[in-house]
Amino acid sequence: MTDPGPSPRPRPRPPQDAETGLRDRWHDTLLAARGGAGVPDPLPYAENLLARWAEPQRRYHTTAHLRAVLERIDTLADHAEDVRAVRLAAWFHDAVYRPDRSENEERSAALAERALPEAGVPDAVTAEVARLVRLTTTHDPAPGDRNGEVLCDADLAVLAGGPQEYGAYAARVREEYAFVPDDAFREGRAAVLRHLVGLPRLFRTPYGAAEWEARARHNLAAELELLAASAPG
Repeated sequence: MTDPGPSPRPRPRPPQDAETGLRDRWHDTLLAARGGAGVPDPLPYAENLLARWAEPQRRYHTTAHLRAVLERIDTLADHAEDVRAVRLAAWFHDAVYRPDRSENEERSAALAERALPEAGVPDAVTAEVARLVRLTTTHDPAPGDRNGEVLCDADLAVLAGGPQEYGAYAARVREEYAFVPDDAFREGRAAVLRHLVGLPRLFRTPYGAAEWEARARHNLAAELELLAASAPG
């Protein structure tokens, strides 16, 4: 796989059965996207991506997050216009991830633009995957962008977890930014949460709007209150 950034530094792998399931998903998705079997072998691409998702600087953006997003796409699949492209975009949407960099989405999209044609994926599908990856910068798909709605809803569904799940998610995000002082993290995190709260709708699919919207807004408001309460003075 062509690599526009530093070589991934894998950390110890998750249980083999979990990785095997992800490899199988990648194999099936890639073959569907390129219209069947052929060359090159899908496995090296899966290995490269899984190594990226297992880099040591990650605490939330891990293979567990990738798996969760893919499972939510399964739930929302009937809403997508091209679920193959959405699933590929899930694999690439945080494939390049450095907490101290601001261009992760762009670099992830560039990786998809280089790797997918090499893997035999048609240009039109590659372009759609890259567009979807870039869309996760704002999580604000245009009206009628059904593929974008599915990917963004699947990515944001963690916001709708129960208290323990959401608390664990927020804690892992903080761990990824452990190098940032508390005051700066509090300010930056609050800005992200306010952006999300300011969206007319967090979830655009009918399922997401019905099942996730209210709980997610409750969680965001509660975290904003905690951040404000923890501010000095």
